[in-house]
Amino acid sequence: MKKIIIAIDGYSSTGKSTIAKRLAKELGYIYVDTGAMYRAVTLYAMENGLCGDEGIDREGLIGKLDDIKIRFVLNNTLGYGETYLNDVNVEEKIRSMDVSNRVSGVAAISEVRHKLVEEQRAMGKDRGIVMDGRDIGTVVFPDAELKLFMTASPEIRATRRYKELLGKGKEISFQEVLKNVTDRDYIDSHRKDSPLFRAPDAIELDNTDMGKNEQFERIYNHAMRIIKKQDE
Repeated sequence: MKKIIIAIDGYSSTGKSTIAKRLAKELGYIYVDTGAMYRAVTLYAMENGLCGDEGIDREGLIGKLDDIKIRFVLNNTLGYGETYLNDVNVEEKIRSMDVSNRVSGVAAISEVRHKLVEEQRAMGKDRGIVMDGRDIGTVVFPDAELKLFMTASPEIRATRRYKELLGKGKEISFQEVLKNVTDRDYIDSHRKDSPLFRAPDAIELDNTDMGKNEQFERIYNHAMRIIKKQDE
């Protein structure tokens, strides 16, 4: 059976990664969370004095890009790859609100995007991959056989993220999470390099009122129709 590329784009906290992981596992494909890659670069910048409350040291970060090595290591217990930054597991650190508040600014730097897009394309050269992010179907793999664009209302997405953070013991207000969601929406959609938008041939899924299982079944059925068509 021929393998395809599945590109999943969309706004933050729409469940892209959850769906992508499940889909990759069901199909026996590789899963790549490109958002984790941008978060890892952001964490590196924060830990090396290149990104903080005063802003981003753009030129300093660009000069250090060759020192940033990101890879995914399969955790057999979890069933998916965890993010490693320069051989250190940073999966938990990159999910913090501090990183969330700064990642869109770092991701807007063209040199950062060019480096990571090149790495992402290399990961998908043999196809058989599910990749989620902001520009997968528009920039990384514009020839992907299946493109999805996931969205939901800001309030619903903020509620999901808020509950997730509370479940991890984080002390944070709902308003702070909602502001983070809307701020990231604006930055991601208005940056000059690879802004977030739905590819013309992407299937849009608004999961504001859609359960996880219903959503997965729809996406899985789309994928199987395309995969079977490749073999005709």
